[in-house]
Parts: sequence; structure tokens; C-alpha cells
Amino acid sequence: MASSAKEEAKPKPRLIVRLGVFLASHHILFSAVCCTAGIIALLFLPSLAKNTYLSENALIPGSANTLFSTEDVQEANRFAKGIEAAIGESRGGTTEIPKFIAQQTKNLGAEVYYHEFLPDSKCFHPLKFFTSMTNNMAAKPNGTYTNFGINTVGIIRAPRGDGKEAIVLVTPYNSQKVTPNELLSLALGFSVFSLLSRAAWLSKDIVWLSADSQFGEYSAVSSWLNQYHNPMFLSHPVNLDTKIYGANQILYKPDGTAEKAELMAFKRAGTMAAALIFKVGETRKYGDRDSVTMYAEASNGQMPNLDLLNVVHYLAVHRQGFRVNVETFNSLLSSSWLRVIAEVFQNLGSVLRKINPDWKLDVTVPDYVEGTANLASSMYNQALGVPTGSHGAFRDYQVDAVSLEFAPAFHLKNENAKSSFLLRGGRLTEGVVRSVNNLLEKFHQSFFLYFLTAPSKFISVGVYMIPFALLLAPLPIVAAALAGGSKTKGKLEDECKTKGNADDLQMEGGSWKWLKSARVLLIIQFWAVLVSLLPYYISQIPGAMPIQYAVIWAVLSITILIILYAMFGSPSRAGVEWKLLKATMITSITIGMGLMSIINFATAQLGALILIPMCLFSRPLRAQLEMNFLPRTVLLASNILLTVLGFPPSAFLIMKGLSKGSWTVDIVGDFWLWMEFLWEWSSATYLYVFLVHLPCWLLCIHVLLHPCYQPESKMKQE
Repeated sequence: MASSAKEEAKPKPRLIVRLGVFLASHHILFSAVCCTAGIIALLFLPSLAKNTYLSENALIPGSANTLFSTEDVQEANRFAKGIEAAIGESRGGTTEIPKFIAQQTKNLGAEVYYHEFLPDSKCFHPLKFFTSMTNNMAAKPNGTYTNFGINTVGIIRAPRGDGKEAIVLVTPYNSQKVTPNELLSLALGFSVFSLLSRAAWLSKDIVWLSADSQFGEYSAVSSWLNQYHNPMFLSHPVNLDTKIYGANQILYKPDGTAEKAELMAFKRAGTMAAALIFKVGETRKYGDRDSVTMYAEASNGQMPNLDLLNVVHYLAVHRQGFRVNVETFNSLLSSSWLRVIAEVFQNLGSVLRKINPDWKLDVTVPDYVEGTANLASSMYNQALGVPTGSHGAFRDYQVDAVSLEFAPAFHLKNENAKSSFLLRGGRLTEGVVRSVNNLLEKFHQSFFLYFLTAPSKFISVGVYMIPFALLLAPLPIVAAALAGGSKTKGKLEDECKTKGNADDLQMEGGSWKWLKSARVLLIIQFWAVLVSLLPYYISQIPGAMPIQYAVIWAVLSITILIILYAMFGSPSRAGVEWKLLKATMITSITIGMGLMSIINFATAQLGALILIPMCLFSRPLRAQLEMNFLPRTVLLASNILLTVLGFPPSAFLIMKGLSKGSWTVDIVGDFWLWMEFLWEWSSATYLYVFLVHLPCWLLCIHVLLHPCYQPESKMKQE
């Protein structure tokens, strides 16, 4: 009686404990439900996109009448003709264009100076991912520079400002070969700058950067920003080779040093409030309206404040009649399987709206397809971690910036259409400057974490985290279930035992068996670090092709792995249980994905789509031989398919095919070029691929090939 009373008085476990035990005992079903829900939620994102809106009331775009008029258009045409004349007089030289721009800017009463910069020496270095942004200058050993660019910078001091804030306008052009479109860009930039030099309402300084993009648009802007924020003091004089560029002739007169000091002195304005990069792209061969394409993605998934994009979109569409576009995956626009999914979601949304009119999930098929193509492009560009334009250089210094590429729908020889385009383009730029000029503080009201599904629609961080959370949710449950040996009925059984580790399994307590799997994880992680550092030494080989670099990389990686296994023992020889090995693998995935979601969420989201299903459903192939035919076939096919797709080059092939729409690719050589592209731009995606994705893929291979499984009948006989 007393014992029964004590048993009745024993407190029941808490609800959260019982829930954890239940999920651990049904972890396979829980994993399948969460992964399926995560993929469905990701496909639902285009239907959940919201219309953009202005959060900062001080911006008030379009509240004032624009001052940009036909006279400014005429001034732009005169400026373009002046550059054409300067190019003709230079007889193939490249110094007359900066000289002409500086003279015209100086006539406006603005401060002018030249900024000389050198091309970035893009090279792999192991510590480059952890060091600050610096300008890697390519120079001769004797300190003489023979290949450099010249930016022309003009500054307008605001009549109503205190010199503490500034707005930057950037117009890129290639000084080696100026195209008619670049002439139009320079003319548009000068006409807007000329108008702002007469504006009495300015409260922020205006900086116009005519960026010499002969080494790339990003390099010119990044070099100027680097010196703007980090002054460089050279310990020895720099000699410019005047035979090639004639730098002495452009920078100062032979008999006067005053002009040299004035044009070479690096001048600064206030703290940058925002930056606008605009250029005229190729003429569109279709459409009835001029269009503007916005580029906003910066390094490692950084985005400017959404209010800046909203101002540009509102003024471009509702004030100047431009068609605004964002970058998209054109291959998805004609996808038949995507249209099938769109029709399913459209019918489902109609049913849900009949149940509750407040559930606005219905979206038309064309809108869903276009939204998905735009969303895929936005996620891919953010996950790549490489800026889509020179605006990315500003985000490295926490300055909100956006690049605008105008696409005229007319031939450039059509003077009337060109004048109308310059008028509307100038008014758009003036309107953006007016809105930013109204701000009393930095952009902070709107979103910094978002995906674009259309120029006027976005998905906020609170929505797009749902698919990632669903994919990540089963990881700790499955790891706990595997480490504890949980079964459906709560019994602790070992499905597979090795002949060599029978004594270990009977070890007292058995609580330190995870150390063997932890040692395997450390060995593989150390191998992954070495693999990520190999390109630094392989790239030193002169004259090799990308495919040769990639083959050498693969051979050395396999050799190092074999050596490490020979020194410390492979997982099969170490007597590691496959459940503990899988639990350790899932734990490392959880940590890696969590860290990567902080650095670049898009990379973590796309990586989770490939890596998490592969690791959750991995199971020794020998363990599947005793199953029935149908579940065995499904599990074998899914394991092999997920493992093949999870291999980094295969994942790269899928991303490349979806983005370019072409599956004919040299996977070996292109993978090396892609990795080279990532490390040149110091993208954190490179670290993710080799420190998170590759080790987990190799551990998954070890789980699939684990030799320890034996049928229960044989175990009983033994």
C-alpha cells in the first residue's frame, strides 16, 4: 500500500519533457514533415510578398516641383559634344576626358580634384577573409606605376549645410573606349551636378564622382572610398609613367605648381548619407517605354535600406513614367513546372479566400512566375556574396547606395527622344537627391533584411525565416534521438554493431563513446581547412588552365585525406557507431547553419535546402538491404540522389543551370573559376562551402558506406 501510494505521488514529467520524448521517438516522421513544410513554405513566399511603402515620412518624394528643365538638357548635349571633341583632339589618348570634365566642373564654381588609383590585384590569400578592406595596388618593384586610372571628383558645398553630411553621385565610364551610352551618362551626371550647384535648398554637400572604369566600375569607386575613409600616407614618392598616360600634362602645367597642388589635394565632404550610381546601358530592342533596372545587392548579402529603393521606384514610375525592373532569372519565366505550381497555389488561394476573405494568398499565375524568378535572382545574388555593381563598395562602409541602369527604348541618334530621356532622367535624379536631402538622420526606419519579388514587392525577414526555421527545427531532435538511441517504443537497441567494438559497447556507463565520433569530425574539419587553403599555393603555378588547377586541387585533397586517415584512423577502423557519427554530423550542421545565417542568410537558406535533407535521411546502405522492396528502393534512390546533388560541384552546376538557363557547362573548370571568383571578392560563401558544406557531405558519405550493420538474426546467432 505504501509503495503504491509513493508511485501515485510521484510527479509526472513536464509537458515540454513529454513533448521532447515524443518527438525524439518519432524523429523520422517529424523530420519528413518539417522538411516538406519548409520546402512548401519556401514556394509560398512569392504569394506572401507585400507591397513596398515608405517608412520615413521625411523623404516625401515628389512633394516639390523639379527644377531640371530643357535648358539643362541643352547643357547636357553641349557637354557630350565637348567630350567628343576632346576625344578627337586627344588622338587616341585618354587624359583629355578627365581634363575636360575637371574644367567644366570648375567653371560651375565647384571644388575639383583628381584621384589617381591603381587596379586591384585580385588574388587569393588565406587571411583576406578576416582582414579589412584595402586597396591592393599593383606596382613595379621600383615604385613606378605604368597602369593607373584617374577619377575626377567635384564637390558642391551646401549653402544651408554645415559640411557634416554629403550625397554622392557616381557616373562610371571607360576612359580607354568611351561608348555613346557612356557619353550620355556623363552628360546626364554633369547636367544634374550643374543644376545642384545653383540649388539654394541644399543642406547636404554634393559629390560627383566621374569614375574611370577601365579596371572595372567597382575598382574605381572602391579605391576612392578607401582613401576617403582611410587616408594613405606613402613613405616614398610615387612616380607616374608620363610616357603612357601623360599624367604631368593633365594634372598641372609644366611651369606651375599651384594648379598641381590644387588638383592633386584629396578633398572631402561630410559623412555620406546615401549614394546614387547611374549609367545608361544598352538600348532595348523591345518595349514602348524607357526602363530603369535597380541593382542593390552588396557583399555577403548586404542590402541598402528599402526606403531608398522605394523612393527611386516611386519617382521613376509615378513621376517620370519609367518602367522599373529588377534582375531576374529569365530561364524560370518560361518554366512549365513553375506554371503548374503557380496554378496549384492560385486554386488553393481562391479556396482559402472563400473560407476567410482576410487570407489574401491568391496570386495570378503570371505574377507568381515572375515573382519566383525575381525572388530566385535576389536570393542567388545575395547568397553569392558578390556585389552586383559599384554600389557594393559603399555598403562596405555602411552607406546606403543603389545602382540605376537606364535602358533607352530609342536609337541614340534620335535627338528628340534623347532630349526627352535626359529630361526625365535628370528629374528622377534630382528627385532622389531632394528626398535624401530632407533626411535629418541616417536611413533606419525601413528594412535592411529583405528579398525582392518585384520592384514594388518585398519579403521581410520575419517571413522568409519561416522556411529556414522549419528546415532547421528537426536537427536538434534527431541529434538527441540518435545520441540517446531512442526507438519508437522507447527501447534502447543497437541496430548495428561492429565485430571489433563489442567490448566498447559494454564499456561501463558508455557515455564517452561520442568522443570517437568527435575525433572523426575534428579530423575531417581539419582536412576541410587544408582544402580551403590549397588554392593559395595552387594558384602560384604559372600558365595552368582552370581545369588543370581544379584537377590538381582534387588530387591533393584526396591525398591529404588518405594521409590523415592513415595517421589518425578512418571512421570504419575507429569503431564509431553510425548513429553517433550521424548525431555529430547533424550537430555540426546546426552550428554551421546558425553561424552562416548571421553572416549571410541567403547562403544558409540555399545551403539548408540541399544539406539538411541529405543529412537527415542518410542511413547506412547495408542497413537498407533488410527492408521491403518499396521502402528500400525509395530510401536508396533518395540517399544516392541527395548525396550526388549535395556534392559542391553538383550544387554549383544546379545553381549555374537555373541562373543561366543552360546546362552545358564545364563543371570542373567552371567550378574552379567560381571558387576563384568568390575568394577574389572575399565572399563568406567560400568559407561556407569548404568549412560547413564539404565536411558534412563527407560525413554523410561515411554514414552511407558504414560497414557495421549486421542483421539481427546473425547478431542473435553470434
